[in-house]
Amino acid sequence: MTELPEPTWRFLLARGLPTFALEGFVPVAVFYVVLRSAGLAAAILASTAVAALVVCVQLRRGQDVALAAVTAVFVAVQAIVGLASGSATVYLAQPVLVSACWGAAYLGSAAAGRPLVGAFARAWYPFPPAFCGSAAYRREFGLQSVVWGVYCLAGAAVRLAVLVTAGAGGLVLVSFPVGTGGPLALVVWCLWHARRTFGAAQPVGATAAPNGG
Repeated sequence: MTELPEPTWRFLLARGLPTFALEGFVPVAVFYVVLRSAGLAAAILASTAVAALVVCVQLRRGQDVALAAVTAVFVAVQAIVGLASGSATVYLAQPVLVSACWGAAYLGSAAAGRPLVGAFARAWYPFPPAFCGSAAYRREFGLQSVVWGVYCLAGAAVRLAVLVTAGAGGLVLVSFPVGTGGPLALVVWCLWHARRTFGAAQPVGATAAPNGG
């Protein structure tokens, strides 16, 4: 029988939060910092380089790089479009489409029975492979994938409305609550809900684990 760690809040946040921040927010933060000091082209190149570096670091650590790899691809596409257009507005407007794509991916994965959140959950807790294939695992993270999908589509709609009415400046102002504050709150909810769902389950060998993200 494999001993699994106790899924305390301290353990979960210490394991998953640094990776979540590193993969999801650092490239974006680098873009905004460099944009103010060195201009659009330098900001695009710097954020793209950081996203690629994150993937390399995660690979060296032997961690699941699903989110980092997808983020790197999106950042690279944004970089190509942004550099080709030479417009900060065009570059900043792309997260509207990216958010919509994420929303569709989350909802599609849940409908297919292969929830995308389940692929990311192992960054927060070391679920045994047998448990990852269970109906309980798919059901819990299918629900969470639907919630993330709805949030991403709603975020895309908000960003589009702000872009149309207030331009790039307004889009920057809503980037933190929509792109950072909201996802962080949603992560906390996902951890809480998974702990509650799996908490009553008794481990069978190494097949059961009481949390995820």
